[in-house]
Amino acid sequence: MGRILALDFGLKRTGIAITDEMNIIASGLKTVDSKLLMDELKLIVSKQNVTTIVLGEPKRLNGTDSHITENVRMLFEHLKKTFPLISITKYDERFTSKMASHSIAMMGLSKAKKQDKSLIDEVSATILLQSYMQSVGI
Repeated sequence: MGRILALDFGLKRTGIAITDEMNIIASGLKTVDSKLLMDELKLIVSKQNVTTIVLGEPKRLNGTDSHITENVRMLFEHLKKTFPLISITKYDERFTSKMASHSIAMMGLSKAKKQDKSLIDEVSATILLQSYMQSVGI
């Protein structure tokens, strides 16, 4: 069984999460500078048995495109070309950053750690992946 990888893409940073080998648990993997994302994904895909990449699709509360939606569409097309043997899918990421911030606040971390945007991105990717897994019945 192949692993599922999730991306919470941002113009500056991208949070990455991945499932375990049995696709039971979603875990935060890391946050990378978005300029280095493709190189990082090539490394991850070469080392892990990734069969699906879930790309967070940003939408406003009313369902319309956000300021970054077009960038995500371009990334989606680039991922399909770069990884033709991997299933690439978009999934609604509304509320993941807010849920991530709330989860981090509940952990009892220091104020600096709570405001660490890279941690928020990684947790957002994990929440995105968990939500995707539930939606497809994993």
